[in-house]
Amino acid sequence: MKTMKFTPRGFGGDRRDADQVRRDGWREQGVLAVSADDERLSWPERELVRQLGERLYGKREQEARHG
Repeated sequence: MKTMKFTPRGFGGDRRDADQVRRDGWREQGVLAVSADDERLSWPERELVRQLGERLYGKREQEARHG
């Protein structure tokens, strides 16, 4: 049986970790993906992220359920 001698795009090789994907998204496309719970941010920064998220996309499900 013959085996494939190449790897189709998107398969095999090294996978980027989530932080690398976010970093590349910011640097290449100006897209920022930030968790409102990211401990690297100060409380005011996390609050700003939460407010921006609510303004653009509405309340998170867990916040909507708890009022």
